[in-house]
Amino acid sequence: MSTNSASLTPVKVSSDVIPTKMFGIDSRFIAPILITLILLGGQISFGILESFLQTAVAILTSIIFEIVLSKITLNKFPHLASAYISGISVGILVRSPDIYWTFALCAAISITSKYVLRVKDRHIWNPSNFGICAMLFLAPYAVASLSIQWGNNLYAMAVIWILGSVIIYRLKRFHITLTYVISFFVFSYFRSLYTGDPYFAEIAPITGAMYQLFIFFMITDPKTTVRYSKSAQIGVVILIAFVELIFRLFEVVHAPYYALFIVGPVANLVDIYCLSRKSGA
Repeated sequence: MSTNSASLTPVKVSSDVIPTKMFGIDSRFIAPILITLILLGGQISFGILESFLQTAVAILTSIIFEIVLSKITLNKFPHLASAYISGISVGILVRSPDIYWTFALCAAISITSKYVLRVKDRHIWNPSNFGICAMLFLAPYAVASLSIQWGNNLYAMAVIWILGSVIIYRLKRFHITLTYVISFFVFSYFRSLYTGDPYFAEIAPITGAMYQLFIFFMITDPKTTVRYSKSAQIGVVILIAFVELIFRLFEVVHAPYYALFIVGPVANLVDIYCLSRKSGA
């Protein structure tokens, strides 16, 4: 977070400053590289994609909308890493056999939300999370989301978790991912007590491909996580996991998406208010 006055200095989380380079690579390219590896690994091993063309449509639409909207609203050419991540996330997470317009529309909604739904020059929803939830509400007949298409293979997940954890740690976001994983395991225990289902059945979803994208990209997005403090970020992630628990108790299939969709913007609005009060704005 950039600051324009000394009064904002106390609320800047020094441990949360994103390094400009990692392994000699611009850090903005690290997340796109990781998500591409997830895509390729999942596709080669388990064929998680319905079609490469659908994913290409989502990526291309995201990039086009990013360029056009950035030029219109900010009069500058944007860095396209964020658009690529949104597009490839849509391509992986959206299930819509032989329908291409749903991928284009989901990607368009995702990127547009960044430029339209803003408060104090911050977009408050994670773009791909907003786009996917919007499509699940608007076109449930044509859209589903990725669930267990990766087969919950622990060995494949272990590779992604190790690689993803190293990268997230270097990007100063590991505490967010770790907090969510611990919360998921804890809440799964209470959920198993309530439902009577085996504990391992309750924790099984976190080994799927959808959760890898969720814990490494959606909830750690620097643009849409709170900035007040690291403890605030941890608290928000616990709340997301708790709301997901409630949704799961009601057997809501898309529980993690909806939990982030509800908690994320509320937390960001509170964060914006607290930062404004601290800065005297």
